[in-house]
Amino acid sequence: MINKLQNKLHNEIPLTKLMNIEIESYSEKELITKAPLDININDKGTAFGGSLSTMTIISSWSMCWLLSQELNIDSKNIVVIKNENSYRKPVTKNISCHTIKPSKEEIKKLENKIKQKGSASIKINSSIIEDNEVCVDFEGIYVIKV
Repeated sequence: MINKLQNKLHNEIPLTKLMNIEIESYSEKELITKAPLDININDKGTAFGGSLSTMTIISSWSMCWLLSQELNIDSKNIVVIKNENSYRKPVTKNISCHTIKPSKEEIKKLENKIKQKGSASIKINSSIIEDNEVCVDFEGIYVIKV
């Protein structure tokens, strides 16, 4: 499923290919994505804020896509409707984004609402972490519609 997601991102969202965003791993707890600093750098030698924002939005969108695949839901219409990033400290190395998988209860609520109404929203949290410290916190609300 990770390879399918990687191909989808690079083929359907060209910016992800330009940023060289890659899926590192996916588990019951989280999705980890990465991107190199050298092509996502700013004039200060740290990661560009736009790249960090894009990483969190795309990684959280990817979590929604993975959830929809696991629930056998048509995932052609997943959109972010609200998001907020907090930039706590500069990112000075390759970017590593950790997106938390929602709880089983949240996923079940999502599934039930989609089956009843054809769409549902879910909150997704991501963090960009460097040397075990959170550099960027993200919270987004995504709608999945069938």
